[in-house]
Amino acid sequence: MMPITVGGDFLYLFLIIYKIDKMYIIRNIMNNQFLTQQLELGAKITAQRKALGVRAQSTALSAGISRVTLHRIEKGETSVSLGAYLQVCKALGLHLDILSDEGKDDVASEQSQQYFTVDGPHIRISDYPQLTTLAWQLDPNALLTDGEVISIYERNKRFLQLEKLHEHERALIQRLIVERGMENIFV
Repeated sequence: MMPITVGGDFLYLFLIIYKIDKMYIIRNIMNNQFLTQQLELGAKITAQRKALGVRAQSTALSAGISRVTLHRIEKGETSVSLGAYLQVCKALGLHLDILSDEGKDDVASEQSQQYFTVDGPHIRISDYPQLTTLAWQLDPNALLTDGEVISIYERNKRFLQLEKLHEHERALIQRLIVERGMENIFV
């Protein structure tokens, strides 16, 4: 390498540093607009896990990822794959929607009318033996919403023992199918 002089080489070195600096700034500006959304998603995942009373280790096991990866997801780290985020959302009964900015308000109001007609959690896990088996990681005395129960039944339907369903649990499942559009698991 030639020694740096006050002439052309010094100027060349300055432009490289300046260009690297600008690329770094541009990269951070592009990431910052998405970083807030990623952090919000991680916070929502954490809130859902805690609302369900599920330990991090159980959530990670259910999602098929490591507990460290779950911790990174809950922190909103961008280096975690989208697939891992989706696995955790599925394990916790969360659904991600892709919305355009124009249709966001219309879809949100439709969803609030469609999914939130029953106020708050009202189904006790321990009242339904098969639900208790499927939701083994949750507190049996926890109260769940219709949506959370639907998610548990649909996600774990392969473990559901239809021949052991009590009549009141069969009635619950039938109500969720008819009123809430749950997948028909009796087929």
